[in-house]
Amino acid sequence: MTESMRRVAIVGGSRIPFCRSNTIYAEKSNLDMLTAAIDGVVQRFDIEGVQLDEVMAGAVISHSRDFNLAREAVLSSKLSPLTSGITLQQACGTSLQAALNLAAKIACGQIDSGIAAGTDTTSDAPIVFGNKFAHRMIKLSQARTMKQRLDALKGLSPAELKPVSPTNGEMRTGLSMGQHCERMAQEWEIKRADQDKLAFDSHQRAARAYETGFFDELVTSFNGVSRDNNVRADTSVEKLAGLKTVFDKGSKATLSAGNSTPLTDGAASVLLCSEQWAADRNLPVQAYLNSGRTASVDFVNDEGLLMAPTVAVAEMLQRTGLTLQDFDFYEIHEAFAAQVLCTLKAWESKKYCSERLGLKKPLGSIDRDKLNVNGSSLAVGHPFAATGARIVATLSQLLEEKGSGRGLISVCTAGGMGVCAILERP
Repeated sequence: MTESMRRVAIVGGSRIPFCRSNTIYAEKSNLDMLTAAIDGVVQRFDIEGVQLDEVMAGAVISHSRDFNLAREAVLSSKLSPLTSGITLQQACGTSLQAALNLAAKIACGQIDSGIAAGTDTTSDAPIVFGNKFAHRMIKLSQARTMKQRLDALKGLSPAELKPVSPTNGEMRTGLSMGQHCERMAQEWEIKRADQDKLAFDSHQRAARAYETGFFDELVTSFNGVSRDNNVRADTSVEKLAGLKTVFDKGSKATLSAGNSTPLTDGAASVLLCSEQWAADRNLPVQAYLNSGRTASVDFVNDEGLLMAPTVAVAEMLQRTGLTLQDFDFYEIHEAFAAQVLCTLKAWESKKYCSERLGLKKPLGSIDRDKLNVNGSSLAVGHPFAATGARIVATLSQLLEEKGSGRGLISVCTAGGMGVCAILERP
């Protein structure tokens, strides 16, 4: 331990292009993609063969073989095999939480360096069978004689061979994230037109970021592709408005495929360290990770599933003494356009900020021109566990380009949780 807390430097990040599920990466695994994202950082910052203290990474959709995913990715990468790998998972907040965990260790002197990363693929979703067939297969694998094998198979019916379909529904409610968000949109009276406009802006900004070269160093080509294949530079508000709603068919339904994130495959990583570790290797420091917070809501008892970031940000601001307006950039994960708009409206609500957040006055509004200035998940896609690392790397580069400033990150997650962070460049 050090006698005083150290600043946590963000050197920078790298990700592979994010691609719609069952397209470019249909044959790639989480291990393949995570390894590529880590090697992108290795290549960008010339740390091949270097022993880092830790790589902390995870995936939301994973096979049983992925139990040691982070360590296996290290061994497959160009890092020193002496680098430890830690696998964790906090739904869509996974890689942001990994960055916060590493940052805490760096700040107090437990470690000097680490990579936070995440990966996800729904193209390679695990297909499982019901408990009865699974138990039968375990019994069969343990059989040593023909009689034991026949006993294990006795009574086998074709119905047992039916696989359990993958689902993204919440265990406690049975509703999908989109269905929960549709409820939020109706509760907060979020208009369809406003959602479509936010989605349009995200695509336009992401396309412009590619054209101006902002993503040149952040995105590493993989499997023959160099750009996210979900970005639609040619979309329009009119095209988005013409799409059917997908989570509810009632007259009040507002969420469509265009204002919701698509199922996406991809991986992202970001390198964090102490200032001394960076200086010893002549590595640049783009920004500093100063603070973070995780919060949860009781969505089972009718709180909005994706409203936890409103709580996390409010608590983090109270702890740091900052206001919601003290930021040059806001990176709010666009799981759904409605989620972003619900969050912004909640921060502006006197009633919500008083009754739910315990504040004397609303957090207030933000300058929308500072929100997701290079697009976000609606445009580039959302491989669940990779999004946090993508946002940290994006915001760090934004702050480096500006030369100074402060940025706020807000990520909603399944399970009614939210993760947030503050990045700063003095």
